[in-house]
Amino acid sequence: MNTLSAYGLLAHALIFGAAAALLPLGELRPRMALVATAVALLGGLAPAMHSLFGTPSLTLLQLAILQLTNRIPSPFGYRPALILLAFAALFYPAALGWGASDPYALGYQPWALLAALAPLAAALWWHRLDAWLLILAVDLAGYAGGLFVNLWDALFDPLLVLLAALVGGRRLLLHLIASRLR
Repeated sequence: MNTLSAYGLLAHALIFGAAAALLPLGELRPRMALVATAVALLGGLAPAMHSLFGTPSLTLLQLAILQLTNRIPSPFGYRPALILLAFAALFYPAALGWGASDPYALGYQPWALLAALAPLAAALWWHRLDAWLLILAVDLAGYAGGLFVNLWDALFDPLLVLLAALVGGRRLLLHLIASRLR
């Protein structure tokens, strides 16, 4: 088993544990998250998730770890979810060949992408979004350390986009329910 496969299996187990930590179980939440992580890893759910979704991004893994630790609230709210969904709506069709250029190929020689991330990092620092700045730093360190061969894979993945759709859809659903109750 290579390093990326081992990372993928462990990351999917932690992501499954973080999803279990969302259940309203009161004081049992941490124990349920631990059990769910172990069951995902030993019971075959993590390999199934890995085969279905591929290797998760470091961003998704860090959001899962923040959910598991429950120390600070997750920075992945409605606005970041909408930004990611808008980006994914442009990125994925172009990466699948529905345009003149392939943005995914930029991740293999990412100097232009890294130059574009510098103003983003400065904006995160300026607005004191330390959690997102740390997530970006770990993503870049994972890419620089050779865990991922494409920088895009370290930054986001389809499962993270699905999570963004769920976060955005949840907010929209709550807004629709609240408007019906008025």
